[in-house]
Amino acid sequence: MADKPLLPNRPLFQALALAWDLGYTIAIPLVVLALLGRLADRYLNTSPWLLLTGVLLSIVVSSWLIIKKTKYIMAGSERESAASSKGEEIKS
Repeated sequence: MADKPLLPNRPLFQALALAWDLGYTIAIPLVVLALLGRLADRYLNTSPWLLLTGVLLSIVVSSWLIIKKTKYIMAGSERESAASSKGEEIKS
C-alpha cells in the first residue's frame, strides 16, 4: 500500500495558512483596540478621540507584527534555498 502525503498540495495549504494568519494578525488588534477606545470614550466622554487612537494604535501593532512575520518567513526561505543549493534535505 503506497503512503499518500497528508497534505497533497503543501504550497497551497501553506499559502492559505499564511493568509489566515495574516487576517488574524490584522483583525484581532483592530477589534480589541477599537473596542477599548470606544469603551474609554464612553466612560470619559471624549468621543471619538480614543476610538481613533485605538484604531491608529492597531495599525501600528498590526504593521509591526506583519513585518516580524515577514522577516521570519524570508529567513526560512533563505535557509531553504541555501539548503537546496547544497543538496541537503530541509527539516521542517
